[in-house]
Amino acid sequence: MMITLHQGDLPDDLDLGAMVAVDTETLGLNPVRDRLCLVQLSSGDGSAHLVQLDRSGYDAPNLKHLLGDSQVLKIFHFARFDIAMLDKYLGVACAPVYCTKIASKLVRTYTDRHGLKDLCREILDIDLSKAQQSSDWGAKTLSAAQQRYAALDVLHLHALKARLDMMLARENREDLAAACFSFLPVRARLDLAGWPDSDIFSH
Repeated sequence: MMITLHQGDLPDDLDLGAMVAVDTETLGLNPVRDRLCLVQLSSGDGSAHLVQLDRSGYDAPNLKHLLGDSQVLKIFHFARFDIAMLDKYLGVACAPVYCTKIASKLVRTYTDRHGLKDLCREILDIDLSKAQQSSDWGAKTLSAAQQRYAALDVLHLHALKARLDMMLARENREDLAAACFSFLPVRARLDLAGWPDSDIFSH
């Protein structure tokens, strides 16, 4: 595993390909209150790029360009939250997107455990540590343990997508998954606009 920490933005010449795993670290799980601190990226080659954002202005043009590129598929786990944070703080509408949590819920109907740790353990036989999940991501200097934790959140998403795609095809739910993925940016905007817990489709 190779981890590269970038301050403020990605390098101008970094090419991560047409399918990029993405995750974020924030000061909490409330997209209205809590601030975006870190964005993690991986091309699926075993390396991770961590962008520690300048929270005074969130000026990261290279990162914004990558996340907003319609030719690059962005793979998330629980995309709804990450997309909302990226929209709010970077002004980026991420599309197209793929969410391993949604894919899991559509095909792993035999369980209610759809966290990243659960997926990695069952599908990839990898045991992820979540020891740094609740730590200060706004710190000026991130510890080696924090950087490793952040990297691991993106390093396995390509492999998970490949396995989940096989399961979606087996259960004939590919079209349903695609429709859910395309709706995610709208769901994130509803969260930010004040409807985080409401089902506007209900009676």
